[in-house]
Amino acid sequence: MSAQPLRVVVVGAGNMGRRWIAIAEESPGFELVGVVDIYTEGARGAADGVGRADVPVAATLEEILEQVETDAVANVTIPAAHFDVTRAALARGLRVVSEKPAAATLAESLALAAASEVHDRLFVVSQSRRHNSQLHELRHQLSVLGRVGIATTEFFKAPHFGGFRDEMAHPLLVDMAIHPFDSARFLLDADPVAVYCEEYNPAWSWYQGDAAATAIFEMTGGVRYIYTGSWASPGAETSWNGAWRVSGESGSAIWNGDDRPQSDPLSAAQIEDLRYGGVSESLHSFADALHTGGTCSGEVHDNILSLAMVEAAVISAERGQRVRIDDVLEEARADAIVAAAERGDETVRSALESWGDAGTHLRGWAARSVAVSALDPAGA
Repeated sequence: MSAQPLRVVVVGAGNMGRRWIAIAEESPGFELVGVVDIYTEGARGAADGVGRADVPVAATLEEILEQVETDAVANVTIPAAHFDVTRAALARGLRVVSEKPAAATLAESLALAAASEVHDRLFVVSQSRRHNSQLHELRHQLSVLGRVGIATTEFFKAPHFGGFRDEMAHPLLVDMAIHPFDSARFLLDADPVAVYCEEYNPAWSWYQGDAAATAIFEMTGGVRYIYTGSWASPGAETSWNGAWRVSGESGSAIWNGDDRPQSDPLSAAQIEDLRYGGVSESLHSFADALHTGGTCSGEVHDNILSLAMVEAAVISAERGQRVRIDDVLEEARADAIVAAAERGDETVRSALESWGDAGTHLRGWAARSVAVSALDPAGA
Protein backbone atom coordinates (compact mmCIF):
# COMPACT_ATOMS: atom_id res chain seq x y z
CA MET A 1 0.00 0.00 0.00
CA SER A 2 1.21 3.53 -0.70
CA ALA A 3 2.63 5.49 2.22
CA GLN A 4 0.02 8.16 1.56
CA PRO A 5 -3.04 7.37 3.70
CA LEU A 6 -6.52 7.25 2.24
CA ARG A 7 -8.67 10.02 3.69
CA VAL A 8 -12.02 8.57 4.71
CA VAL A 9 -15.33 9.77 6.14
CA VAL A 10 -17.29 7.11 8.02
CA VAL A 11 -21.08 7.45 7.78
CA GLY A 12 -22.86 5.56 10.56
CA ALA A 13 -21.63 5.43 14.15
CA GLY A 14 -23.48 2.42 15.51
CA ASN A 15 -21.74 -0.75 16.69
CA MET A 16 -20.49 -1.72 13.22
CA GLY A 17 -19.59 1.88 12.38
CA ARG A 18 -17.45 2.10 15.52
CA ARG A 19 -15.69 -1.08 14.44
CA TRP A 20 -14.88 0.44 11.05
CA ILE A 21 -13.76 3.68 12.72
CA ALA A 22 -11.37 1.73 14.95
CA ILE A 23 -9.89 -0.09 11.94
CA ALA A 24 -9.40 3.17 10.05
CA GLU A 25 -7.81 4.86 13.04
CA GLU A 26 -5.47 1.96 13.87
CA SER A 27 -4.17 1.48 10.30
CA PRO A 28 -1.51 3.74 8.74
CA GLY A 29 -3.31 3.17 5.43
CA PHE A 30 -6.19 5.44 6.45
CA GLU A 31 -6.75 8.94 7.77
CA LEU A 32 -10.09 9.38 9.53
CA VAL A 33 -11.26 12.87 8.57
CA GLY A 34 -14.93 12.85 9.58
CA VAL A 35 -17.75 10.89 11.19
CA VAL A 36 -21.43 11.22 10.26
CA ASP A 37 -24.52 10.01 12.08
CA ILE A 38 -28.06 11.35 12.27
CA TYR A 39 -27.43 11.33 16.02
CA THR A 40 -24.45 13.65 16.16
CA GLU A 41 -23.80 12.82 19.80
CA GLY A 42 -23.20 9.24 18.67
CA ALA A 43 -20.80 10.41 15.99
CA ARG A 44 -18.96 12.55 18.52
CA GLY A 45 -18.75 9.67 20.95
CA ALA A 46 -17.40 7.33 18.26
CA ALA A 47 -14.65 9.76 17.27
CA ASP A 48 -13.77 10.52 20.89
CA GLY A 49 -13.72 6.79 21.58
CA VAL A 50 -10.66 6.34 19.38
CA GLY A 51 -8.97 9.44 20.77
CA ARG A 52 -9.93 11.74 17.89
CA ALA A 53 -11.64 14.68 19.54
CA ASP A 54 -10.25 16.74 16.64
CA VAL A 55 -12.28 14.91 14.00
CA PRO A 56 -15.33 16.86 12.76
CA VAL A 57 -18.76 15.25 13.02
CA ALA A 58 -22.07 16.01 11.33
CA ALA A 59 -25.60 14.72 10.91
CA THR A 60 -25.38 14.31 7.11
CA LEU A 61 -22.77 13.57 4.49
CA GLU A 62 -23.46 16.87 2.79
CA GLU A 63 -22.70 18.76 6.03
CA ILE A 64 -19.39 16.99 6.65
CA LEU A 65 -18.23 17.55 3.07
CA GLU A 66 -18.54 21.29 3.66
CA GLN A 67 -15.96 20.92 6.44
CA VAL A 68 -13.43 18.37 5.17
CA GLU A 69 -11.79 16.99 2.05
CA THR A 70 -11.89 13.24 1.63
CA ASP A 71 -10.97 10.53 -0.88
CA ALA A 72 -13.62 8.02 0.09
CA VAL A 73 -16.77 7.35 2.09
CA ALA A 74 -17.33 4.29 4.27
CA ASN A 75 -21.08 3.66 4.38
CA VAL A 76 -21.94 1.82 7.60
CA THR A 77 -25.53 3.01 7.91
CA ILE A 78 -28.58 0.75 8.20
CA PRO A 79 -29.51 -0.98 4.90
CA ALA A 80 -32.47 1.34 4.31
CA ALA A 81 -30.06 4.30 4.18
CA HIS A 82 -27.39 2.68 1.98
CA PHE A 83 -28.85 3.87 -1.31
CA ASP A 84 -29.10 7.57 -0.47
CA VAL A 85 -25.67 7.78 1.16
CA THR A 86 -23.81 5.88 -1.57
CA ARG A 87 -25.65 7.70 -4.36
CA ALA A 88 -24.76 11.08 -2.85
CA ALA A 89 -21.11 10.10 -2.36
CA LEU A 90 -20.70 8.83 -5.92
CA ALA A 91 -22.34 12.00 -7.27
CA ARG A 92 -19.74 14.05 -5.36
CA GLY A 93 -16.95 12.13 -7.10
CA LEU A 94 -16.06 10.00 -4.09
CA ARG A 95 -15.21 6.32 -3.94
CA VAL A 96 -17.35 4.20 -1.61
CA VAL A 97 -16.90 1.10 0.51
CA SER A 98 -20.12 -0.06 2.14
CA GLU A 99 -21.32 -2.57 4.67
CA LYS A 100 -23.47 -5.25 3.00
CA PRO A 101 -25.92 -5.21 1.33
CA ALA A 102 -25.20 -2.72 -1.45
CA ALA A 103 -28.72 -1.38 -0.91
CA ALA A 104 -32.00 -2.48 0.63
CA THR A 105 -33.30 -3.90 -2.67
CA LEU A 106 -31.80 -5.45 -5.77
CA ALA A 107 -33.26 -2.65 -7.90
CA GLU A 108 -31.55 0.02 -5.79
CA SER A 109 -28.30 -1.94 -5.96
CA LEU A 110 -28.47 -2.01 -9.76
CA ALA A 111 -29.04 1.75 -9.79
CA LEU A 112 -25.92 2.22 -7.65
CA ALA A 113 -23.90 0.02 -10.01
CA ALA A 114 -25.06 2.24 -12.87
CA ALA A 115 -24.17 5.35 -10.84
CA SER A 116 -20.65 4.01 -10.27
CA GLU A 117 -20.32 3.74 -14.05
CA VAL A 118 -21.78 7.18 -14.72
CA HIS A 119 -19.48 8.88 -12.20
CA ASP A 120 -16.52 6.56 -12.91
CA ARG A 121 -15.99 5.81 -9.24
CA LEU A 122 -15.26 2.54 -7.47
CA PHE A 123 -18.03 1.21 -5.24
CA VAL A 124 -17.18 -1.84 -3.12
CA VAL A 125 -19.38 -3.86 -0.78
CA SER A 126 -17.68 -5.43 2.22
CA GLN A 127 -18.49 -9.14 2.15
CA SER A 128 -16.40 -9.83 5.22
CA ARG A 129 -16.93 -13.59 5.56
CA ARG A 130 -15.33 -14.10 2.14
CA HIS A 131 -12.12 -12.84 3.74
CA ASN A 132 -11.51 -15.95 5.82
CA SER A 133 -8.14 -17.71 5.54
CA GLN A 134 -9.75 -21.12 6.03
CA LEU A 135 -12.23 -20.51 3.21
CA HIS A 136 -9.31 -19.53 0.97
CA GLU A 137 -7.52 -22.73 1.93
CA LEU A 138 -10.65 -24.78 1.16
CA ARG A 139 -10.75 -23.20 -2.29
CA HIS A 140 -7.10 -24.13 -2.77
CA GLN A 141 -7.84 -27.74 -1.78
CA LEU A 142 -10.38 -28.13 -4.56
CA SER A 143 -7.50 -28.56 -7.00
CA VAL A 144 -7.05 -32.19 -5.83
CA LEU A 145 -10.73 -33.08 -6.26
CA GLY A 146 -10.89 -33.09 -10.05
CA ARG A 147 -14.12 -31.81 -11.56
CA VAL A 148 -16.31 -30.44 -8.77
CA GLY A 149 -20.02 -31.20 -8.99
CA ILE A 150 -21.58 -30.61 -5.56
CA ALA A 151 -21.08 -28.12 -2.73
CA THR A 152 -23.20 -27.95 0.41
CA THR A 153 -23.54 -25.69 3.42
CA GLU A 154 -25.38 -26.59 6.61
CA PHE A 155 -26.12 -23.70 8.95
CA PHE A 156 -27.93 -24.24 12.24
CA LYS A 157 -28.01 -21.58 14.97
CA ALA A 158 -30.52 -20.35 17.54
CA PRO A 159 -29.84 -16.65 18.16
CA HIS A 160 -32.38 -14.64 20.14
CA PHE A 161 -31.70 -11.23 18.60
CA GLY A 162 -34.87 -9.45 19.50
CA GLY A 163 -35.73 -6.34 17.52
CA PHE A 164 -36.26 -6.14 13.77
CA ARG A 165 -34.98 -9.63 12.85
CA ASP A 166 -37.72 -11.25 14.91
CA GLU A 167 -40.31 -9.43 12.79
CA MET A 168 -38.76 -9.85 9.31
CA ALA A 169 -40.63 -11.87 6.70
CA HIS A 170 -37.45 -13.69 5.59
CA PRO A 171 -34.97 -13.31 8.46
CA LEU A 172 -32.56 -16.10 7.52
CA LEU A 173 -32.44 -15.57 3.78
CA VAL A 174 -32.41 -11.78 3.77
CA ASP A 175 -30.23 -11.07 6.78
CA MET A 176 -27.76 -13.96 6.82
CA ALA A 177 -27.75 -16.16 3.73
CA ILE A 178 -25.84 -13.72 1.53
CA HIS A 179 -22.69 -14.68 3.46
CA PRO A 180 -22.66 -18.37 2.46
CA PHE A 181 -24.09 -17.56 -0.98
CA ASP A 182 -21.25 -15.14 -1.65
CA SER A 183 -18.71 -17.58 -0.18
CA ALA A 184 -20.01 -20.32 -2.48
CA ARG A 185 -19.45 -18.11 -5.52
CA PHE A 186 -15.90 -17.43 -4.36
CA LEU A 187 -15.21 -21.04 -3.44
CA LEU A 188 -16.48 -22.51 -6.71
CA ASP A 189 -15.40 -19.60 -8.93
CA ALA A 190 -18.90 -19.82 -10.40
CA ASP A 191 -21.99 -17.68 -10.75
CA PRO A 192 -25.64 -18.58 -10.06
CA VAL A 193 -27.86 -19.69 -12.94
CA ALA A 194 -31.11 -20.71 -11.21
CA VAL A 195 -32.53 -21.69 -7.81
CA TYR A 196 -35.32 -23.67 -6.25
CA CYS A 197 -35.94 -22.74 -2.62
CA GLU A 198 -38.38 -23.85 0.07
CA GLU A 199 -38.73 -21.58 3.09
CA TYR A 200 -40.54 -22.51 6.31
CA ASN A 201 -40.76 -21.82 10.04
CA PRO A 202 -40.33 -24.53 12.69
CA ALA A 203 -43.30 -24.82 15.03
CA TRP A 204 -41.24 -23.67 18.01
CA SER A 205 -39.66 -20.70 16.21
CA TRP A 206 -39.66 -17.32 17.96
CA TYR A 207 -39.42 -15.54 14.61
CA GLN A 208 -42.48 -14.07 12.95
CA GLY A 209 -41.18 -14.85 9.45
CA ASP A 210 -39.67 -18.03 8.05
CA ALA A 211 -36.47 -18.80 9.93
CA ALA A 212 -35.43 -21.89 7.95
CA ALA A 213 -34.82 -22.65 4.28
CA THR A 214 -33.32 -25.09 1.82
CA ALA A 215 -32.11 -23.77 -1.54
CA ILE A 216 -30.67 -25.68 -4.50
CA PHE A 217 -28.67 -23.46 -6.83
CA GLU A 218 -27.54 -24.38 -10.30
CA MET A 219 -24.19 -22.68 -10.83
CA THR A 220 -22.25 -22.07 -14.03
CA GLY A 221 -20.52 -25.24 -15.21
CA GLY A 222 -23.40 -27.37 -13.95
CA VAL A 223 -22.28 -27.43 -10.31
CA ARG A 224 -25.04 -27.66 -7.72
CA TYR A 225 -24.77 -25.68 -4.50
CA ILE A 226 -27.19 -26.73 -1.75
CA TYR A 227 -27.81 -24.56 1.28
CA THR A 228 -29.81 -25.79 4.29
CA GLY A 229 -30.13 -23.45 7.23
CA SER A 230 -32.12 -22.52 10.31
CA TRP A 231 -32.00 -19.68 12.80
CA ALA A 232 -34.24 -21.58 15.23
CA SER A 233 -32.25 -24.76 15.88
CA PRO A 234 -30.77 -24.94 19.40
CA GLY A 235 -28.22 -27.60 20.27
CA ALA A 236 -25.23 -28.95 18.31
CA GLU A 237 -25.03 -25.59 16.53
CA THR A 238 -22.77 -25.08 13.55
CA SER A 239 -20.17 -22.36 13.15
CA TRP A 240 -21.44 -18.95 12.06
CA ASN A 241 -19.60 -19.80 8.83
CA GLY A 242 -21.64 -23.00 8.46
CA ALA A 243 -20.40 -26.54 7.80
CA TRP A 244 -19.21 -27.14 4.24
CA ARG A 245 -18.65 -30.15 2.00
CA VAL A 246 -17.42 -30.11 -1.60
CA SER A 247 -17.54 -33.24 -3.76
CA GLY A 248 -15.56 -33.83 -6.95
CA GLU A 249 -14.81 -36.74 -9.25
CA SER A 250 -11.60 -37.60 -7.36
CA GLY A 251 -12.54 -36.86 -3.76
CA SER A 252 -14.13 -34.50 -1.26
CA ALA A 253 -13.20 -31.64 1.07
CA ILE A 254 -14.90 -30.60 4.30
CA TRP A 255 -14.75 -27.51 6.50
CA ASN A 256 -16.52 -27.08 9.83
CA GLY A 257 -16.31 -23.29 9.56
CA ASP A 258 -13.96 -22.85 12.52
CA ASP A 259 -10.90 -25.02 11.85
CA ARG A 260 -8.65 -25.66 8.88
CA PRO A 261 -10.43 -27.61 6.13
CA GLN A 262 -9.55 -31.20 5.23
CA SER A 263 -9.53 -32.97 1.90
CA ASP A 264 -9.54 -36.62 0.83
CA PRO A 265 -7.21 -37.12 -0.98
CA LEU A 266 -4.96 -34.83 1.02
CA SER A 267 -3.87 -31.53 -0.44
CA ALA A 268 -0.18 -31.21 0.34
CA ALA A 269 0.18 -27.47 -0.11
CA GLN A 270 -1.06 -24.88 2.38
CA ILE A 271 -1.56 -21.21 1.64
CA GLU A 272 -0.58 -18.29 3.81
CA ASP A 273 -3.23 -16.74 6.02
CA LEU A 274 -4.76 -13.46 4.90
CA ARG A 275 -2.96 -10.46 6.32
CA TYR A 276 -6.02 -8.96 8.00
CA GLY A 277 -9.14 -11.05 7.49
CA GLY A 278 -12.78 -10.04 7.86
CA VAL A 279 -13.88 -6.43 7.70
CA SER A 280 -10.30 -5.21 8.00
CA GLU A 281 -9.38 -7.17 4.87
CA SER A 282 -12.30 -5.55 3.02
CA LEU A 283 -11.17 -2.04 3.95
CA HIS A 284 -7.50 -2.62 3.20
CA SER A 285 -8.18 -4.26 -0.16
CA PHE A 286 -10.37 -1.27 -1.04
CA ALA A 287 -7.55 1.11 -0.16
CA ASP A 288 -5.02 -1.00 -2.07
CA ALA A 289 -7.21 -0.92 -5.18
CA LEU A 290 -7.50 2.85 -5.02
CA HIS A 291 -3.74 3.24 -4.67
CA THR A 292 -2.78 0.74 -7.36
CA GLY A 293 -5.70 0.95 -9.79
CA GLY A 294 -6.30 -2.79 -9.48
CA THR A 295 -9.48 -4.79 -9.02
CA CYS A 296 -11.09 -5.27 -5.64
CA SER A 297 -13.11 -8.08 -4.11
CA GLY A 298 -16.68 -6.93 -3.53
CA GLU A 299 -16.85 -4.50 -6.47
CA VAL A 300 -20.55 -3.74 -6.81
CA HIS A 301 -21.20 -5.34 -10.21
CA ASP A 302 -19.78 -8.63 -8.96
CA ASN A 303 -21.33 -8.39 -5.51
CA ILE A 304 -24.81 -7.90 -6.95
CA LEU A 305 -24.67 -11.48 -8.25
CA SER A 306 -24.50 -12.66 -4.63
CA LEU A 307 -27.38 -10.37 -3.65
CA ALA A 308 -29.36 -11.71 -6.61
CA MET A 309 -29.04 -15.21 -5.13
CA VAL A 310 -30.84 -13.97 -2.02
CA GLU A 311 -33.63 -12.24 -3.92
CA ALA A 312 -34.06 -15.19 -6.29
CA ALA A 313 -34.28 -17.62 -3.35
CA VAL A 314 -36.99 -15.49 -1.73
CA ILE A 315 -38.95 -15.25 -4.99
CA SER A 316 -38.62 -19.01 -5.56
CA ALA A 317 -39.94 -19.72 -2.06
CA GLU A 318 -42.85 -17.34 -2.55
CA ARG A 319 -43.78 -18.70 -6.00
CA GLY A 320 -43.00 -22.35 -5.28
CA GLN A 321 -41.01 -22.74 -8.48
CA ARG A 322 -37.52 -22.73 -9.93
CA VAL A 323 -36.34 -19.21 -10.74
CA ARG A 324 -33.67 -18.07 -13.20
CA ILE A 325 -31.22 -15.53 -11.81
CA ASP A 326 -31.12 -13.50 -15.04
CA ASP A 327 -34.92 -13.17 -14.98
CA VAL A 328 -34.73 -11.78 -11.44
CA LEU A 329 -32.04 -9.32 -12.51
CA GLU A 330 -34.11 -8.18 -15.47
CA GLU A 331 -37.17 -7.60 -13.31
CA ALA A 332 -35.05 -5.57 -10.88
CA ARG A 333 -33.48 -3.56 -13.73
CA ALA A 334 -36.95 -2.64 -15.03
CA ASP A 335 -37.89 -1.43 -11.53
CA ALA A 336 -34.62 0.52 -11.27
CA ILE A 337 -35.27 2.27 -14.60
CA VAL A 338 -38.74 3.35 -13.48
CA ALA A 339 -37.41 4.60 -10.13
CA ALA A 340 -34.57 6.53 -11.79
CA ALA A 341 -37.06 8.24 -14.11
CA GLU A 342 -39.25 9.17 -11.14
CA ARG A 343 -36.20 10.69 -9.39
CA GLY A 344 -35.29 12.59 -12.53
CA ASP A 345 -31.94 10.79 -12.62
CA GLU A 346 -31.60 10.64 -16.38
CA THR A 347 -27.93 9.62 -16.48
CA VAL A 348 -28.54 6.53 -14.35
CA ARG A 349 -31.73 5.71 -16.23
CA SER A 350 -29.88 5.95 -19.53
CA ALA A 351 -27.02 3.80 -18.25
CA LEU A 352 -29.42 1.09 -17.04
CA GLU A 353 -31.25 1.10 -20.37
CA SER A 354 -27.95 0.72 -22.24
CA TRP A 355 -27.04 -2.47 -20.44
CA GLY A 356 -29.09 -4.79 -22.61
CA ASP A 357 -29.21 -8.00 -20.59
CA ALA A 358 -28.49 -7.16 -16.95
CA GLY A 359 -26.83 -10.46 -16.05
CA THR A 360 -24.50 -10.39 -19.03
CA HIS A 361 -23.58 -6.78 -18.32
CA LEU A 362 -22.84 -7.41 -14.64
CA ARG A 363 -20.69 -10.46 -15.33
CA GLY A 364 -18.80 -8.66 -18.09
CA TRP A 365 -18.19 -5.56 -16.00
CA ALA A 366 -17.10 -7.58 -12.97
CA ALA A 367 -14.39 -9.23 -15.08
CA ARG A 368 -12.80 -5.86 -15.87
CA SER A 369 -10.42 -3.73 -13.84
CA VAL A 370 -12.58 -0.78 -12.74
CA ALA A 371 -10.61 0.85 -9.94
CA VAL A 372 -9.10 4.31 -10.46
CA SER A 373 -6.43 5.69 -8.12
CA ALA A 374 -8.10 8.10 -5.71
CA LEU A 375 -4.78 9.75 -5.01
CA ASP A 376 -3.90 10.31 -8.66
CA PRO A 377 -4.88 13.85 -9.71
CA ALA A 378 -5.66 12.55 -13.19
CA GLY A 379 -8.29 10.24 -11.72
CA ALA A 380 -9.72 12.67 -9.20
